[in-house]
Amino acid sequence: MQHAIRIHRHRLSGHCHRVELFASLAGIDHALVDVDLAAGEHRREPFTSLNPFGQVPVIEDGDTVLADSNAILVYLARRYAPEYLPADPVAEAQVQRFLSLAANELANGPAAARLVTVFGAALDAALAQRKATAVFEKLDRHLAGRQWLVGDRPTIADVAIYSYSAHAPEGGVSLQPYPQLRALLARIEALPGFVGMSRTAVGLAA
Repeated sequence: MQHAIRIHRHRLSGHCHRVELFASLAGIDHALVDVDLAAGEHRREPFTSLNPFGQVPVIEDGDTVLADSNAILVYLARRYAPEYLPADPVAEAQVQRFLSLAANELANGPAAARLVTVFGAALDAALAQRKATAVFEKLDRHLAGRQWLVGDRPTIADVAIYSYSAHAPEGGVSLQPYPQLRALLARIEALPGFVGMSRTAVGLAA
């Protein structure tokens, strides 16, 4: 069977997982193509023809090739699952706000802390953990009285923040102080089509 979309990914990347998760939640036919980052596959051809920046994820949808996980979420939602991206300008802007948070505060907080423990990245783990705590406090306050980040149904905003939030303990960041965030993660995990990301026995998950 020919799959409509090829997702080039690394199985321990939260950026890749958010694309895989959305494709599964939205019922988008896809195939996963593993990229061997340790062997440098992402820095040479044929991968660099797909993304000259040498980063995963990348999708191929027919003649369309896209990189950047959040850009991919927007594309997939617009093309295949518009219910995940509101058409109302205000609601859409609110979704974009959380995509920016995923690219900034989450990337520099829980994702960076996990890079230290899982991949041995030469980053300031304590600083990343403090940033994680700060962004989780904001998310927890925002979620008070809400089921989802934007509106009354899941959107790509929820998908974008899931992976690195759910796996924050692997970077030494506890989720226990954030009951509203934990409840959101559980609601996402209960959605039909949910697929998890591989867990690692590091950090608080050891």
